[in-house]
Amino acid sequence: MDRGIKPRGERREPLGFHPSRCDRLSTSFTRLRYPIVLSILAALVTLGIKTTAYLFTDSVGLLSDAAESIVNLTAALTALFCLWYSAQPVDSTHTYGHEKIEFFSSGLEGVLILIAAGGIVWCAIPRLIHPQSPDSLDLGMALALGASLINLAVAVVLIRVGRRGNSIILEADGKHLLTDVWTSFGVVAGLVLVRITGWNILDPLVALAVAANIVWTAWGLLARSFNGLMDHALPEEDQQRVRAALTALMRSGLHYHALRTRQAGARKFVDFHLLVPGAWTVREAHEFSERAEAAVRAALPGAEVTVHIEPIESELSWHDSELLAVEKDQPPP
Repeated sequence: MDRGIKPRGERREPLGFHPSRCDRLSTSFTRLRYPIVLSILAALVTLGIKTTAYLFTDSVGLLSDAAESIVNLTAALTALFCLWYSAQPVDSTHTYGHEKIEFFSSGLEGVLILIAAGGIVWCAIPRLIHPQSPDSLDLGMALALGASLINLAVAVVLIRVGRRGNSIILEADGKHLLTDVWTSFGVVAGLVLVRITGWNILDPLVALAVAANIVWTAWGLLARSFNGLMDHALPEEDQQRVRAALTALMRSGLHYHALRTRQAGARKFVDFHLLVPGAWTVREAHEFSERAEAAVRAALPGAEVTVHIEPIESELSWHDSELLAVEKDQPPP
């Protein structure tokens, strides 16, 4: 068996403190910060445009649109800080890194969106009771559409870069901006109907519909953040790739179980128990575990893998994890 023996004297840097990892973190922050800065600039510009549109029209629908731009700005500033913090290398008090702050950022954005929705409802209800006719609708609609096009362009950039870099911060900010785009289109559509029909009550009704859409987006962000903070397992397709890679290495007298996965920001973690013959030397077991780690990283690039080695003949090795009760297709000990 090719055990992949390393040359004597080869020195391995501690995981997490390797200079190349620090370089990757710095490069990642440098690459990902520009879309966030673009989002901040877009939030400032669109906030000014939408506020102007509201001041000209006195439309509660446009007011709701402007309120969401304030949330966009706050969320983008928070995202920039969290992106910087998550790129910091591991230290003595954060030995698994700082990436989980990305889930806090996403959760905070969800909470801010909910607050914006509450403000919209607060402003819309009085207009339902006492409808008012908006002023200067043509100008207001033109300004709202212009702001929407800016947000649409920035949202596409954020989502694409976020998915490519596996950054929940960028993806969440992009989806939020995309929601703002549809919000603005809905507001403009409502104002068009007001203009055509003269039914002023449509203005607050559109605002309430916008609020409902915002709540739905917030729920998705909060759920994703909760799952991340609770160490939710990786998607099933990722787990299947890992299992297939490990199963391909196994042969008679070898087994693995208690596979656990989780994600913190863009980093994915995998650990499992590797059962090997008790007669193997430490070197033999270590060399095979290195092969297993390499197979997992090939199936899940960038994953950090931890292997716990156990003697396959020991009864205790088959009953030492709560996961064994929920794993499928486990052979008898």
